[in-house]
Amino acid sequence: MFGDLMGMMGKLKDTQKKVEETKKRLDTVLVDEKSNDGLLQVTLTANRKIKNIQIDERLLNDKEQLEDYLVLTLNKAIAKATSVHEAEIAAVAKDGMPNIPGMEGMFK
Repeated sequence: MFGDLMGMMGKLKDTQKKVEETKKRLDTVLVDEKSNDGLLQVTLTANRKIKNIQIDERLLNDKEQLEDYLVLTLNKAIAKATSVHEAEIAAVAKDGMPNIPGMEGMFK
C-alpha cells in the first residue's frame, strides 16, 4: 500500500513539473486574431500575454471605433489563447495522473 502511495506521489510530482514546463513553453506559442475586416490584428501568447497589436491607419481617426475593435478582437484572441492553454495543460495533467478510483472521467 505504501509503495503504491509513494509511486502516486512521485508521479504527481513529475506531472507538476511537466505542467510547469508546459506553461513556460506556452509563452512561445503565439495566437493571432484579426478583426473581421482585417483592420486590427493582435498577437498573444498561449499564456494570454499581448505580444503585438497592429492597427490600420483608417482606425486612428475614430477613437470610439478603435476602442470597440480592440475590445472585440482582444476578447476573441484571449478566448482562443485560453482554449490552447487549457487543452495543453489538460493533456499533460491527464497523461500524468495516477489511476485513482472514481477519478477516471475528470480529464476528458
